[in-house]
Amino acid sequence: MHEERTGQDGPTRRRYLRLGGAVVAGSLLAGCTGGSDAGSTAESATDTATTAPGTETDSNASESESESTAVGDSYSVTMAPMGEVAFDAVPETVFTRLTHLAGMAFALGRGNDVNAMHAPDYYDGVWNQFTPRLDSVELDWSGLYSSWTPSKEKLYELDSDVHLADPASVFAEDNWGMDDIEEIAGNVAPWFGNAYSARRQEPPKEWADRYEYYGLWEMFEKVAQVFDAKAQYDALADVHSGLLDTIESDLPPEGERPSVVMAMPNDFEQIYVYKVTNPGTLTAHTRPLKPVEALSDDVSSGDAIDIEGLLEADPDVILGNGGMAPGTDMAQVRRTLEDDPVASQLSAVRNGRVYAQAARYQGPILNLFQLEMTAKQLYPDRFGEWPTYAEGPYPELPEDERLFDRRRVADAINGDV
Repeated sequence: MHEERTGQDGPTRRRYLRLGGAVVAGSLLAGCTGGSDAGSTAESATDTATTAPGTETDSNASESESESTAVGDSYSVTMAPMGEVAFDAVPETVFTRLTHLAGMAFALGRGNDVNAMHAPDYYDGVWNQFTPRLDSVELDWSGLYSSWTPSKEKLYELDSDVHLADPASVFAEDNWGMDDIEEIAGNVAPWFGNAYSARRQEPPKEWADRYEYYGLWEMFEKVAQVFDAKAQYDALADVHSGLLDTIESDLPPEGERPSVVMAMPNDFEQIYVYKVTNPGTLTAHTRPLKPVEALSDDVSSGDAIDIEGLLEADPDVILGNGGMAPGTDMAQVRRTLEDDPVASQLSAVRNGRVYAQAARYQGPILNLFQLEMTAKQLYPDRFGEWPTYAEGPYPELPEDERLFDRRRVADAINGDV
């Protein structure tokens, strides 16, 4: 990790300001340099999608769709809602908030340059369930600043080179105003993130005219441009494309696909449920598998229902959010469901199809693993059986049962491309 640098006016004042400070501050008020649209909101809000000018997709964006401009050694990258963001050096220290963006830094070999994130110890444990399957890849997020509700003072103290965080989602916090967002962009480092593509929900009204939705890999391409890491992105995008091709080529007919819900039914009175085919980055690992939605139209993704409501939906498969987090005992979760007189009637419970998942706010690397594991969980006859999982790291699958090449992924993370 780089040492923290403090001070608002010291010699480490953001290098990007020499080129782009005025561009960034102006775009925060005037709208995107590269276009404007409507977007989405944070995970706790309800699904109320607005219309964006393009169709959000989780296929890899083509090079022609990317917006990056170089001027000498300086360069700029465009993404909503920030607009055009200019840099004159590749950022070294990285502030993040949500883990899809921290996961993008990790995918580019910059995971240990992250100095803040939401629930760092929890997500350090989740991500490190996967690093054992990637040779020579290490990650340590433990003990970082927990940035779900960041303070302006802490951002000055961290003195990061880039804030991989959506300024609209930070603005939505009670203690932040537009002046504060601009102050940090101008005095510390630019914002570069998009959170409301998670479920394609409405951003705060002050940001709606500059918002746009992105697929997970579209956003990753833009983050890769920030870190001048096109070769690493291209290598990982090629793995992702191959995995999608493998899945698409062997999906069963629609009538043979199971009904599915994402949920972790621990508290039978309040079970948060999530749909698996909704647009957004949170379903980047389920939507390509084209399962059947178990939840009815009157239940929105993120709603809380009780066990009777879950039985009414009666999914064939339950994908347990956070089931791969250290400390979660999936064997105990299954026993609890089997011992309950209502839960035991669920088709997923009766047929032994309650599976662990990792994280919905996934970055590219978790997306690859979660595509593989979910393909096996939903369609074992097509993609191979998923091992019975209770706890610990991602199972070590035999090489001929893997749906993507771990070596290629590890090499890309380590910059060997």
